[in-house]
Amino acid sequence: MQDDDKPQLSFNRLLTKNPVHASFLFASQRTGLAFQRTRLSADRTLMAVIRTSLSLISFGFTIFQIFWHLKQIHHHWKSFVPRTLGFALVILGILMLIIGIAYHIMFMKQIRIERVEMMKKGLLPDEDKFPVSFTLIVATLLLLAGISAVIYMITQAMKV
Repeated sequence: MQDDDKPQLSFNRLLTKNPVHASFLFASQRTGLAFQRTRLSADRTLMAVIRTSLSLISFGFTIFQIFWHLKQIHHHWKSFVPRTLGFALVILGILMLIIGIAYHIMFMKQIRIERVEMMKKGLLPDEDKFPVSFTLIVATLLLLAGISAVIYMITQAMKV
């Protein structure tokens, strides 16, 4: 059967058959779309956290590296303040990312609980999928990169 041969489900046909059923069907579809919009909003919030923490981590790492190399060139230079600032920025970026990931996970867990409750009541279609957030995967990978940057910075500072 080709796509053209399939019977088309139209709003007018649903209204003529059972207006209450049509209203319920469209309301549940709008509710499902509202859950998707809420999920995408949570992903955008996590992306803002990723953007800010990535800036902090990369800026802090750059400051640390620049002043580490300056110390290697000029052995008499003993200031630790710029390197400490760089290290603190990286730690701040990692902490911000941990808090953002934890908030995202808690929020999405609550949304999933509400969806399951609505599906049990029959207010939401069961076939509505809610996949794992790709943004959460990226945030976790960035967290691992930030932790490895801190480990590298600590090993460099121990060589003094």
